[in-house]
Amino acid sequence: MAQAKPAAIAIMGPTASGKSQLAMALAGRLPAEIVSVDSAQVYRGMDIGTAKPPAADRRRVPHHLIDIVDPTEAYSAARFRADALPLVAAIAGRGRVPLLVGGTMLYFKALRDGLSALPAADAALRAQIEAEAARRGWPALHAELARVDPASAARIQPSDPQRIQRALEVCRLAGRPMSELIRGERSADAPLDIVWIALVPSDRAVLHRRIAERFDAMLAAGLVAELAALRSRYALSPDLPSMRCVGYRQAWEHLDGRISRDELRDRGIFATRQLAKRQLTWLRSWPGATRLDALAPDVATRAWEAIAARP
Repeated sequence: MAQAKPAAIAIMGPTASGKSQLAMALAGRLPAEIVSVDSAQVYRGMDIGTAKPPAADRRRVPHHLIDIVDPTEAYSAARFRADALPLVAAIAGRGRVPLLVGGTMLYFKALRDGLSALPAADAALRAQIEAEAARRGWPALHAELARVDPASAARIQPSDPQRIQRALEVCRLAGRPMSELIRGERSADAPLDIVWIALVPSDRAVLHRRIAERFDAMLAAGLVAELAALRSRYALSPDLPSMRCVGYRQAWEHLDGRISRDELRDRGIFATRQLAKRQLTWLRSWPGATRLDALAPDVATRAWEAIAARP
C-alpha cells in the first residue's frame, strides 16, 4: 500500500496581504509549526526590511527557515527545497501541521513542481563572468545572452546581474540554453499533500495603502540604520542577492548619497508595489488554490473552512 503524503498548508499572497496574521490565527486552532517561504527572511540581521515575525509570535509558535544564512551568502530555490522537505517531514512526524507561509512564489513552485536539472554553480566560471562584466558592463553580457539564449534574455532585465550571470554560466557549462534545460526533465515532485490557500486582495488600492504604511513603518523603525550596521559588520556589495531585496536596494542608494530620503521612500514603495504585482500574477494561475479575499474580516474563518473541507 502506498504511504500517504504528509499534509501541509500553504499560505501564499502578495506582500502586506496578511499572510503572517492568518498563519498565527490558524496556529491557534492547529498544533502547527511555521516554515517561512521568504527569500529575504533567511538572512540574519535583515529584520526590519523583511518584516520578520515578532519575537512574541516566534516564541508562541515555532518558526523555521528564518535567520539561517549571513547576508553575504546566496540562497536559492534548490537550497530552499532541500531545507524545507525534511523540515516538513519532521514536523508531520511530530504529529504537527506544517504551515508554509510566504510570498516567494518561486520557492512554492520548487516544492510543487520540483527543479530543473541545471548544472551546479561553478565558482571559477562565475569569477570569469564577473571579470568580463567589469570590463564590458552587464548590458553587454545581456546582449551576449540574447544571442545564445534569447528566451532567457527576454525574461531577464539588463540590470539584473545575478540572473544574467547564472544564465550565461549554465549555457557555458551545459553547452545548451538554460531555457531549453528548464523545459526538460525536472526532479521528482514534493512528497507532500498541500492545501493551497492564496490571499488575493479584492481592492488593489487598499493593498497599495497597506504597502505604503508598512514601508513608512520600516523607515520609522530604522531600516537605514539597520543597513548601515550590516554594512559595517559584513563585506557587502550592492550586487549580492540580499542587498537587492526591496527596501535594502533603495536604502543602499540613500546611504551612498545617490538618492534623498524622500526618493528612498518613493522608490521603495514603488518597488514593493511591483513585487506585489508579480506575486499576484503567479497566484492568478496557481492550480488548485483556494483564493480568499485578503481584505475580508472573516478571512481566517474562510481559510479554516477550506482546510476542514479537505478529505
